[in-house]
Amino acid sequence: MSNEELQAWVEKISLESFRVPFRHQATFNRRLSSTGGRYFMKSHHIEINPHQLATHGREEVEKIIKHELCHYHLHIAGRGYRHRDADFKKLLQVVGGSRFCKSLPKGKAAGRRQPEPYRYMLRCGNCGTEYLRKRKMDPARYRCGKCGGRLTLLKLDSPKKS
Repeated sequence: MSNEELQAWVEKISLESFRVPFRHQATFNRRLSSTGGRYFMKSHHIEINPHQLATHGREEVEKIIKHELCHYHLHIAGRGYRHRDADFKKLLQVVGGSRFCKSLPKGKAAGRRQPEPYRYMLRCGNCGTEYLRKRKMDPARYRCGKCGGRLTLLKLDSPKKS
């Protein structure tokens, strides 16, 4: 589904369920990982997670769109648009939106990156405490959290899994 098709779909849902037009922009954002969608208060735009569509289908994404449209219409009307507000909870129930989106599967199949392995280790010169790091850093800018001793940076030969 393209962004243009999503825009038309959101506009249609807004008119059918809320009887108010959606006058801003709705787009897919592939970088969303732990949420189904987002509503931006400053621009009034909506972003939808395309992985939800691929994994759970149109019915589930329609519930997510209704959830984001509840934020949108209530915010524009100057009413309680936050998750904890009674206005939001009531409107969400009336239009049939989802309170929470379904979780996505983990791993490469879901388009997720593999966690970075540990490549470096910081070792305290006083107490010998070791700190694993994924990225290179300047040990002169930090001290040991246990004793305050100086740290030395060591590169690991075989990266340890995170």
